[in-house]
Amino acid sequence: MARLWHAANMVREHRGDGHTAALVPERIGGTEAHVLSALASGIYPAESFGRIHHLSEARLAEVMDGLRDRGLLDASGRFTDAGRVTKGRIESLTDALAEAPYDGLEPLKLDHLVALLEPISIKLEATGSK
Repeated sequence: MARLWHAANMVREHRGDGHTAALVPERIGGTEAHVLSALASGIYPAESFGRIHHLSEARLAEVMDGLRDRGLLDASGRFTDAGRVTKGRIESLTDALAEAPYDGLEPLKLDHLVALLEPISIKLEATGSK
């Protein structure tokens, strides 16, 4: 169990590092990333998202205004088409960078891993977890 837990944490950390790397070329900082994540998850207004709702109104307004100025959010604080495309690019690059740990597995071992993890994935999806 300890080896599995450690391996899962390593893969999670690798994905997180890849996500950070995907945010950099888009010039998206941490708070901005939380706003985009909130909107992509259907949380509106984004300022109510649990990871940022504690920030001052001034800081949240600054972040939202910055995203509006860049054309990523509209006046109401929702995604523009450009915002959706940007979020999509970030997620696509994150997914691509996250593939590296699996590239070393032989196809049969990868299929076996997917089969083992599928029941866990189904249960998580049923709870609304991501």
